[in-house]
Amino acid sequence: METLHNEIKALIIEALNLEDIQVEDIETEAPLFGDGLGLDSIDALELGLALKKQYNIVIDADDTKTREHFASVASLANYITENKA
Repeated sequence: METLHNEIKALIIEALNLEDIQVEDIETEAPLFGDGLGLDSIDALELGLALKKQYNIVIDADDTKTREHFASVASLANYITENKA
């Protein structure tokens, strides 16, 4: 699972062009939005597209659980693991 966590962190950095951030800087359990990494709704869209391309999964923007899936690297990893084709 740690490998997947690091893959997701690298994907976040690459997809969102976070040049000043390293994989080690992103905490697995820290919130991606708000007080944590500080991502916004545009970042969520970009990240969703990157996840779709990388893992062939679709995160439905209208799903009530989408916020939970995007809460942290750990929750994204769980979602990917459960939904990977």
